[in-house]
Amino acid sequence: MRFLTAGESHGKALVAILEGFPKGVKIEESLVNSELKRRMSGPGRGKRMAIESDRVEFLSGLRNKVTLGSPIAMLVKNKDSQINPQGKDRIKEKNIVRPAHADLAGALKYGEKDINNILERASARETAARVCVGSVCKQFLSLFEVRVASYIKQIGSYRSEKAAKDIDFILAKARQSAVGAISEKDEKEMLARVAEAKKEKDTLGGVVEVWAQPVLPGLGSFMHFDRRLDSKIAAYLMSIPAVKGVELGAGFSYAGQKGSQSHDSIHCSVRGSFYRKSNNAGGIDGGVSNGEPIVARVAMKPIATLANPLNSVNLKSKKKGKAPVVRSDTSAVYACSVVAENMLAIAITEAFLDKFGSDSFSEIKRNYISYVRFISKTMG
Repeated sequence: MRFLTAGESHGKALVAILEGFPKGVKIEESLVNSELKRRMSGPGRGKRMAIESDRVEFLSGLRNKVTLGSPIAMLVKNKDSQINPQGKDRIKEKNIVRPAHADLAGALKYGEKDINNILERASARETAARVCVGSVCKQFLSLFEVRVASYIKQIGSYRSEKAAKDIDFILAKARQSAVGAISEKDEKEMLARVAEAKKEKDTLGGVVEVWAQPVLPGLGSFMHFDRRLDSKIAAYLMSIPAVKGVELGAGFSYAGQKGSQSHDSIHCSVRGSFYRKSNNAGGIDGGVSNGEPIVARVAMKPIATLANPLNSVNLKSKKKGKAPVVRSDTSAVYACSVVAENMLAIAITEAFLDKFGSDSFSEIKRNYISYVRFISKTMG
């Protein structure tokens, strides 16, 4: 399975094409729209989200809501469309590059002077198309009772002391919270941090924890580096705009512990089932899912566009100047959590199809049931 996205932030639309998705899977447009709405939500979102009302339009690959096995094309129209693909538009040229954006690196790469031609595609607006793909994958995974959810672990300097117990706990708590928190205290503190940053005309980043559960053992492979499940997940999560760090399970805290303190001991029940009392590995050993929940964390940097802009340089004149103030968010950590869920769903779906086939749902289900029986027999 593979997918591509196309479109600019202020172009006519965003497009996603998903190829290699199996035949025979029922897909509900309303569920995709629900994910798109979640991506637009959360405290600290800017005026752009008040303009847009993202909704998906399926252009191909389905008939009567059921996938055909052919490429699935999805469209999300931009209400705030300003770019004219076939004529001159009225967007004012921007020459001063914004720190922490793709502006300067992109301008040097493509020999560009007008940073509009860089920022339009580099914008996080593109993730709406990825959410469409991820929502389709979520609906596929749900047929095998696999769920994906996330919560906000940190916003700015405030970090939650609570830890998620399981995915049911996350869905019960975070989905009822305006900020994706798992406690009332966390929600109150996080909302206060965002409000303070907005008042100061500053921005905030944070940390998102994302789960997938239950996940059968055996997804991914240690045979080749690019087929390791943790490698794929890390790459997909790191590809989210503004994400600067990814860890799985205990992640960086492993470095300060001894092996005897950190590794997950394996036990066997009276019924012959293997289990672990801890999940520091984050559900993956040797690049392969081990049957425990997959747990990953992403660190998102503060939004780069500031209402009180930083010092910068004009690409044309090479003179110093203030970075342009472009409409932006105070914080988009909640939106990042939604994108992270959907990128994780895509990664797991790809590994799932590698394991069980990708032609048709009926074939995948037969292979899946056979494997579950094998696993059950092996485990007693």
